Amino acid sequence: MSARLLLLEDDPAIARTVAYALQRDGLAVTHSLLVHDARQQLQRSRFDLLVLDVGLPDGSGLDLLRDVRNAAPTATLPVLMLSAHGEEIDRVLGLELGADDYLTKPFSPRELAARVKALLRRAGHGGNGHATAPAAAPALFHDDEAGQRISLRGQPLPLTRREYRLLSHLLHGAGRIHSREALLAAAWGDDSESTDRTVDTHIKTLRAKLREVDPGREYISTHRGMGYCLDI
Repeated sequence: MSARLLLLEDDPAIARTVAYALQRDGLAVTHSLLVHDARQQLQRSRFDLLVLDVGLPDGSGLDLLRDVRNAAPTATLPVLMLSAHGEEIDRVLGLELGADDYLTKPFSPRELAARVKALLRRAGHGGNGHATAPAAAPALFHDDEAGQRISLRGQPLPLTRREYRLLSHLLHGAGRIHSREALLAAAWGDDSESTDRTVDTHIKTLRAKLREVDPGREYISTHRGMGYCLDI
């Protein structure tokens, strides 16, 4: 069966665009304009992922996120937050409440669809919304810590020492957003001459090397103002 998504968005134009992009990928979308209606939908139906706007006429998607995370049966339900504000406090609060990802308006519907599919894969669904075997994803990468080598789909990656440390750190925290500061500490330690720009440069080369092995997939996603995430 197709994955079922609940979209909480009070702007009809944005909701239509988002729903079209997701439905085109084979996902079933239920749209709510208000927090009250979204709560009723959650009581009536089971969903595989939530896309919640922060600012609504009758409240905030953050309130609904808090309710969802406080409910034990839905504690692991993937949630992607949307916000028109773009302020750090909104992103931080959303992530602290348990959001899995965050997008600031305006955003590309294609990027939203890609992020949704990545979240569904991590939750046990394929990119087209169909269930997949949970054991399939870990086989993508193999980290030989003793030899400091990482393989993708059985093919060793030609990594430098810093690239290995970066990718290993991302791999062991797959699905989480890692700040540039955390990645800098993991790969460079106390080397004060290195900067956030150094991390960006190495992430760029890492992406290129991953793309050589698997051209059809982007594994490392950028979360503006927060850092990077390895999506497997």
